[in-house]
Amino acid sequence: MSWRPQYRSSKFRNVYGKAASREHCFDGIPITKNVHDNHFCAVNARFLAIVTESAGGGSFLVIPLEQTGRIEPNYPKVCGHQGNVLDIKWNPFIENIIASCSEDTSVRIWEIPEGGLKRNMTEAVLELYGHSRRVGIVEWHPTTNNILLSAGYDYKVLIWNLEVGEPVKMIDCHTDVILCMSFNTDGSLLATTCKDKKLRVVEPRSGRVLQEASCKNHRVNRVVFLGSTKRLLTTGVSRWNTRQIALWDQEDLSMPLIEEEIDGLSGLLFPFYDADTHMLYLAGKGDGNIRYYEIGSEKPYLSYLMEFRSPAPQKGLGVMPKHGLDVSACEVFRFYKLITLKGLIEPISMIVPRRSETYQEDIYPMTPGTEPALTPDEWLSGVNRDPILMSLKEGYKRNSKIVFKAPVREKKSVVVNGIDLLENVPPRTENELLRMFFRQQDEIRRLKDELSQKDIRIRQLQLELKNFRNIPKNN
Repeated sequence: MSWRPQYRSSKFRNVYGKAASREHCFDGIPITKNVHDNHFCAVNARFLAIVTESAGGGSFLVIPLEQTGRIEPNYPKVCGHQGNVLDIKWNPFIENIIASCSEDTSVRIWEIPEGGLKRNMTEAVLELYGHSRRVGIVEWHPTTNNILLSAGYDYKVLIWNLEVGEPVKMIDCHTDVILCMSFNTDGSLLATTCKDKKLRVVEPRSGRVLQEASCKNHRVNRVVFLGSTKRLLTTGVSRWNTRQIALWDQEDLSMPLIEEEIDGLSGLLFPFYDADTHMLYLAGKGDGNIRYYEIGSEKPYLSYLMEFRSPAPQKGLGVMPKHGLDVSACEVFRFYKLITLKGLIEPISMIVPRRSETYQEDIYPMTPGTEPALTPDEWLSGVNRDPILMSLKEGYKRNSKIVFKAPVREKKSVVVNGIDLLENVPPRTENELLRMFFRQQDEIRRLKDELSQKDIRIRQLQLELKNFRNIPKNN
């Protein structure tokens, strides 16, 4: 019998990436130069939000999606934070509510007016204080409205109930900075990666660690739940400093199911998973390309499809929710690529080539919609429920009826699990001490400059007074 190659049948093997034309990009945006490993970009079906470079605090732009082209330098900003903004995320159920976190240790909730901003926004509808150090990550619960998670450099994850404006739970199992958080489909489990080189699966309401992996050969950076398959995918670095991905069984993290080396570049690998098509996208920070794979239930689990290539490096990528895609063009995924060197946000559509113009049900199954499945009290009491699904067949035009109502409260001490979070401060790291030292040095130099300027002015005034006294009086 002669050998024959085995071809794998897949409806997504010809998916290709299509970058938008220049007039459909967002140009002239001062994208932040912050080196924090986040996307600095958030997208929903109505707005695009981008963290910008600014002096005297942190700010981000909110632009309606239809307002493409060049953005004016004086375009209104959301600029209420006193420190650099490190992460922003749109509420999945209320399209004009966005959460942000910052180096000023706060998490803030903003309500964007209809049609976008007309003037600078400095007042948040809700300010959340509970972390004792800067806050690096915020994450909304996938099925419950008004539940938000934040991870800070105090090694804590706080669960906020926005209906009361207080932290209701605290996850305190990490021994170093938390790098990434990911919920499973119904929000009953939380996966985290940490700088202590450990991957954890946590029950968020109790804070109990269900599974833990000490990744010695695969130093994890990012993690994502692969839908309802009970598997996790992590990106990281191998012992030879090559970029690597690993697939894990969420119920047994003793050994990864597979490990695969990607390349020898140094940029962080961002994973994106589409549960509807079972496609995985890998985009490297500082790269210009996006690789995509198909995830299977049997070995080899991971099948390479193709690669979108571009000469422009990406700082981060925003992802459009499913109900914001162009179904008529067979678009299955859309990125918003941040190109810092050009000040440009470039949409990239991933398209399945089909000749028929009718609705393609096989590539658009029922998908999580914009209606929450649970209230905060139900979820906190232990109830789990799958997301409410919707069809994309007729196009999604209905606006959510949910309205965000901020609670009225005063600033006070924040006590969770019997611990005052603002008092229980972990020791500062070496990098933080160095940053504090340099800030103090800059402040000392600034004060010295001010004093020298004042001394010069005083001498000028004394000389003018002396000259005035020497003027001869008229008889």
